[in-house]
Amino acid sequence: MHAALLPDRGVIKVSGEAARGFLNNIVTSDIGALAPGAARFAALLTPQGKIIADFLVTEAAAEDGGGFYLDAPRALAPALAQKLNFYKLRAKVTIEDLSDRLGVMAVWDGAGTSDYGLTYADPRLAALGFRVILPPDVASDAAADLGAGLSEADAYEAHRIALGVPRGGADFIYGDTFPHEADMDQLGGVDFDKGCYIGQEVVSRVEHRSTARSRVVPVAYDDNAPMQGLEIMAGDKQAGMMGSAANGRGLAMLRLDRVADAIAAGAPLLSGGVALRAVKPAWARFAFPGEAKAAE
Repeated sequence: MHAALLPDRGVIKVSGEAARGFLNNIVTSDIGALAPGAARFAALLTPQGKIIADFLVTEAAAEDGGGFYLDAPRALAPALAQKLNFYKLRAKVTIEDLSDRLGVMAVWDGAGTSDYGLTYADPRLAALGFRVILPPDVASDAAADLGAGLSEADAYEAHRIALGVPRGGADFIYGDTFPHEADMDQLGGVDFDKGCYIGQEVVSRVEHRSTARSRVVPVAYDDNAPMQGLEIMAGDKQAGMMGSAANGRGLAMLRLDRVADAIAAGAPLLSGGVALRAVKPAWARFAFPGEAKAAE
């Protein structure tokens, strides 16, 4: 079992008698059905349907003080807390950015619970393992309690990238990306049966019309990885942008139609002179470039 403290993650607590309904009315997942010990993958969107911030939401049991904890990008935590406060109006809700006191530890290749913090399975993908919200200075003790070796955050990054799971800020741009483009619809981040939330109309339209032209897609490469943020060319057309990479695998925001055209024409995908191969992850349910041709 492996564990790593993730310095890029912050923690926001939302508490109060109206906290559940407040969150459920504004984020993309069903918080109404969330129970202590479980988690949801969710996002707060702009009214135009673009991702302000994505996060994991878990609920603490009443004996642990209750409330909902958002495992969110640390760089966005202050702005996210401010945005949540903007939406609460007169609701009986308290919103606290606890990122200076609490951190997030990821644990994978095993199972367990820790008495050192709030433990919950990563709702995006079982292979991602589970997380623990805890004071950073007890991370080593918590890892030992779980029987896990404490690794550097880069080890978890390589694990995430190998599974093809996008990370905001590295693989897509906050404020300029729709949930489908960030694969949130594939990884349990959008509940299409719940009631209204901010940006729902746009997200529902994309879902029902199947109009997501771009997505974050796993890619493979040989030797050195292209630089993050470098454009990707499909023949003579720009097809997307390179994201994070490690150990021969990476993630890229790609125009699916242009990648399909390149595959049909036998043209390579190139980024900074490095050849890339799009690789369909096991969790993907969307039509992948080249599939129709391969089936003929």
